[in-house]
Amino acid sequence: MRIVSLVPSVTETLTAWDRTPIACTRFCERPDLRHIGGTKDPDIDLIAGLSPDLVVMDAEENRREDHDSLLDRGIAVHVLHVRSLLDVNPSMTELAERVDARWEPFQLSKDVPRRARAFVPIWRNPWIALGAPTYGDSLLSHLGVENVIAGEGPYPRVALDDIASRAPDVVLAPSEPYPFSKRQLPELSAIAPTVFVDGKNLFWWGVRSADAVAQLNCELEVALLNLDSSGGRPFS
Repeated sequence: MRIVSLVPSVTETLTAWDRTPIACTRFCERPDLRHIGGTKDPDIDLIAGLSPDLVVMDAEENRREDHDSLLDRGIAVHVLHVRSLLDVNPSMTELAERVDARWEPFQLSKDVPRRARAFVPIWRNPWIALGAPTYGDSLLSHLGVENVIAGEGPYPRVALDDIASRAPDVVLAPSEPYPFSKRQLPELSAIAPTVFVDGKNLFWWGVRSADAVAQLNCELEVALLNLDSSGGRPFS
């Protein structure tokens, strides 16, 4: 089956199912595959020229106009809409059926009691934060992390002084989509003790979700214990 993936986590999942796409976006971290642009600016003519049997998209990652352009060209499209950890099993089951693969649903443990309030930046200049409803927010909520801006939309623009006034216990700085590193530590640590986390574990859903929950849980346990013992703010 000739599949084009416009979602990095879908590319990863399809590959794990032995359904490697014939093309993907430049953000899929697959230099060995044909690239057809980005998630927000795919080359529709190039995709059509590849004569795919199916293009896989996500309502959160991709644009409606690109979806409509593909349909206008008679190209079959499968649209996912993953905005919660609980969306993963049913969404992957549907995708697996569409590409003749098999998805083994994973079991989630009970939600962890609240153990910290966090600010999660995802972009800088302008500052944009992870809000809700989003997959990343639901994953953190499952692990006992309360998002200090969860009530302000999925990806709100924020001012750091406003975030500081909310007194989060910790800043969780992911490695993507913006590559936060120690260079931004002075800005971030002025808000709260800062922990760097793997952005893929926080934002890529699908085949990695079960392991990502476990890995992030371990990272948070260690980080929060270290911050608490080093004199950081007491956690809620």
